[in-house]
Amino acid sequence: MTDEMIVELYWQRDERAIHETELTYGGYIRYVAYAILRDERDADEIANDTYLKAWNSIPPQRPLPLKAFFGRIARQLSLNRAEYNTAEKRGGSQYPLALDELLECIADKDAAPDAAELIALRDALNAFLRTLPSDARRMFIRRYWYMDSIADIAWTFAASESRVKSTLARARAKLRKTLEKEGFDV
Repeated sequence: MTDEMIVELYWQRDERAIHETELTYGGYIRYVAYAILRDERDADEIANDTYLKAWNSIPPQRPLPLKAFFGRIARQLSLNRAEYNTAEKRGGSQYPLALDELLECIADKDAAPDAAELIALRDALNAFLRTLPSDARRMFIRRYWYMDSIADIAWTFAASESRVKSTLARARAKLRKTLEKEGFDV
């Protein structure tokens, strides 16, 4: 079933929309959640929460492509769950480590940018990612989108952890320069 047909089912408030979403994107949603949470039960819960959030968001939205829409919802729900799970008394995870690494590229993490700034930042980040060599780009995304550990990335790329760390450090330095060049406070 196409994305447009699934969106139409949501607009008609047809419960088959959830079933079709599960068939088409359920594996991807669980993959995104599991990559961040490393727990199958949490990933299943996030998938269900993603379907509910989509049900409540469509209508009024008509998101296309759906894969990005569901991936974004699942990622945000997973990050919220990871933050809850990794509170001081519950242990740690890759989530705070990966975010700490990116803080060197961001000026004031507490300042709330307006919509125009967010769009400009998104465009600058996408342009930056296109400049990276394929492996560096994939490592960057694995680390900062999926929150993979350095060890997992090294295993995936058949590389040493040292190589992954240096690749990511160079990418962060290049990102910082790119953001400065684009006029962002870093």
